[in-house]
Amino acid sequence: MKRIYHYIFILLVIASCAKSKSQISSNKEAIIASKVDSLLGLMTLDEKIEQLAGIGFDTKPNERLGIPVLKMTDGPVGIRWSEATALPAAVSLASTWDLPLLYKVGQLLGKETKARGRNFFLGPCVNIHRFPIGGRNFESFGEDPYLAGQIAIPYIQGVQSEDVLACVKHFACNNQEWQRSHVNAVVDERALHEIYLPAFKAAVQEADVWTVMTSYNKVNGKWTAENDYLLDTVLKKKWGFKGFVVSDWGAAHSTVGGMHAGLDLEMPFGAFYNDSLIKKALHKKEITEAIIDDKVKRLLRVRFEANMFSPEEQPSVNILKSLEHKNIAYEAAVNGMVLLKNENKMLPIDAKKVKKVAVIGPNAAFSRVGGGGSSKVTPFYAISPLEGLKNKLGEDVELNYALGATITDDIRIIENTYFEEVDGKKGLEASYFGNVKCEGTPHFIRNDKDVNFLWYYDAPSWDFHGADDENYFSVRWKGKLKAPKSGVYKFHVMHNDGVRLSINDKKLIDKWEDNKGSTIEEVKINLRAGEVYDLQLDYYNNGHVSEIKLGWEIPDIDLIQEAVDVAKKSDLAIVFIGLSDHFEGEGRDREFLVLKNQDKLIKKVKEANPNTIVVIISGTPPIIENWADDVPAIVQAWFGGQEGGNALADILLGNRNPSGKLPATFYKSQNDSPGFLDYKNENLQSVYSEGIYVGYRYLDKKGLQVRYPFGHGLSYTNFTYQNPSLKQLDKNTFEVKMTLRNAGETAGAEVVQLYVKPMHTSVERPEKELKSFKKVFLKPNEQQDITFVLKKEAFQYYDIAIHDWKVDKGEYNILIGSSSKDIRQTIKSLSIN
Repeated sequence: MKRIYHYIFILLVIASCAKSKSQISSNKEAIIASKVDSLLGLMTLDEKIEQLAGIGFDTKPNERLGIPVLKMTDGPVGIRWSEATALPAAVSLASTWDLPLLYKVGQLLGKETKARGRNFFLGPCVNIHRFPIGGRNFESFGEDPYLAGQIAIPYIQGVQSEDVLACVKHFACNNQEWQRSHVNAVVDERALHEIYLPAFKAAVQEADVWTVMTSYNKVNGKWTAENDYLLDTVLKKKWGFKGFVVSDWGAAHSTVGGMHAGLDLEMPFGAFYNDSLIKKALHKKEITEAIIDDKVKRLLRVRFEANMFSPEEQPSVNILKSLEHKNIAYEAAVNGMVLLKNENKMLPIDAKKVKKVAVIGPNAAFSRVGGGGSSKVTPFYAISPLEGLKNKLGEDVELNYALGATITDDIRIIENTYFEEVDGKKGLEASYFGNVKCEGTPHFIRNDKDVNFLWYYDAPSWDFHGADDENYFSVRWKGKLKAPKSGVYKFHVMHNDGVRLSINDKKLIDKWEDNKGSTIEEVKINLRAGEVYDLQLDYYNNGHVSEIKLGWEIPDIDLIQEAVDVAKKSDLAIVFIGLSDHFEGEGRDREFLVLKNQDKLIKKVKEANPNTIVVIISGTPPIIENWADDVPAIVQAWFGGQEGGNALADILLGNRNPSGKLPATFYKSQNDSPGFLDYKNENLQSVYSEGIYVGYRYLDKKGLQVRYPFGHGLSYTNFTYQNPSLKQLDKNTFEVKMTLRNAGETAGAEVVQLYVKPMHTSVERPEKELKSFKKVFLKPNEQQDITFVLKKEAFQYYDIAIHDWKVDKGEYNILIGSSSKDIRQTIKSLSIN
């Protein structure tokens, strides 16, 4: 009978959750707290413990009490759960400086999460770009803590407006991938609070984010998953975080340490948060059941906040391919692209005046959707720059393509044009097996246009997802290869684990064994022009990082000379250079910032055709000193998502006016970044000796010149900054006004940036810091009055003597500009009393 009453009570609790949001009164917190306490009171100890650890990407179900399962999916720029809309890299989203657009992006991510039957989205990433080769820099929002926080707020609000949990990560100081699971970030208290924590604080206090993910590294000697200062003192007590803390996959290190520090949910499994170890700790009185209750309350509270007990109908998967989401992906791409240089108005291209355009480079014919690792999205389609130009120009302009160069240390992929049609499809027949032997009935068969895959720790298709052997698979590619020339060809296979390559049934490569690192096999074979050869490539992955590429070197072919020849016969040349998901991705940092052979390609093409435009497609800024002064126009296009090619074509052709601004500096030299001083320390101590001087703060302090500064970005029109004024609203609140005018002949958007410069302080402070910005769209000759409100937070610094924020009395200058270096107006002597 007692159990029956329990069930009746549960039904009443669930029914009370069915009210619409408009019916929830101002005492929402009290109502939710009451529901949480009631449900917690019905749970056994075993049921509580079960809620503290995952099973893969989900939490454990509790059918008795009807507690909804948390169903996670990776982000942060698309749903990594089958095919989905692929947005531009997060660094590109930051380049938009467009807060309403970021809210739409968040809504898209929330809707697509639900459409795939998930309810917990693992994004955004807000780690600061401490130094420019960080492997996951492309996943986050740049070098400035204020910008990162402001971009994160609407993003999170958009996701959570769809009753989907957002997860801000990785807390904290995950600024490098080298030895990320072992390195200790040694950071002083002031730098921690002024540089590395503000974006997380904004996510918690302004966006009310529901979950926070810990990082892999240590901070000041303690793993972040059991760092009581970060999780308990700062996050939960100082900031008042009411959600729950989840570990990154495999980032927990202990039971008792995590319990006391504030880790609430261990993923992907309960290595430490399991029944045996938790009960042992309870028995030894190392923890109390009250600690467990607090964690379960947080996990339940968030479920109630997200209305999970009364879920809405799951959206149709058709929303993933909707025109609305396609348009958001396009707008995000086009608004994030940055016009770095435009001498003599080289851009936009006048399609009426050009007949032939050379399209050159390793990123011209390939769609670089995003970086590698857990953020990699599988789109339904992706547009390369070459395809984008074809889509926009049609038959009116002749496009002449040449590869020109490979990305350094990569191989030349055998392109689709060299494969004959098989069953009406150009490319390779690919048979995918659910074993590592290429045996039995294929799990599925599809057409692959080439072999150029970096699946990371994933199956090659979501058809495998959920299977026990999803990361243990094999593939057999079969097709007919036509040789363009006679001579000796070099075939290259880049792979992890086993490969076999045969041509006309002759086995050329046989490395059928585990190989945990990426390796390139090379073999030479004589082929005759015009002949068609049977090609077969077998590959297996034994649960490791999965990478497989098939490339070749055509005899007597000079890639750069091919590009030069194409450039010479064209009216202008566009060189698409940069990086790929092989070089920018989770688990490793970049080894260098220069582009090596791509630099040489640009110089040679420019010599052949003075009208050379360079487009950089990458996740982070490279060093471009070898050629930046030589070419008239440069565009930073980032990894552009599925619509990157169309958006880029519209920017180049002037169908859209570029409005992106850099969220990270283009350095002149790798030595100009202080992050390298202690990089790859043999003792695994990463000492943040530069303190608060990161990015433009450091460059300002040292007086270093940069190629392109933080906040830089040109337009096809001109904006004037006029009539700055200042008004004090109360003791520490000020209103700053100015007029922005579009003085050109083209409609466009400008990001007006406001920096605060302290004139006399009691402690050392940066020369200036970004404290506000607004993106404004204006028609030609249109003007608009812009208002900024600066509160005391804009003038404060973190005082280590009181372990809190402080505002010094004295004078401050307000700098208003188009970048951190291009200051257009200054308001002097704002006084704080």
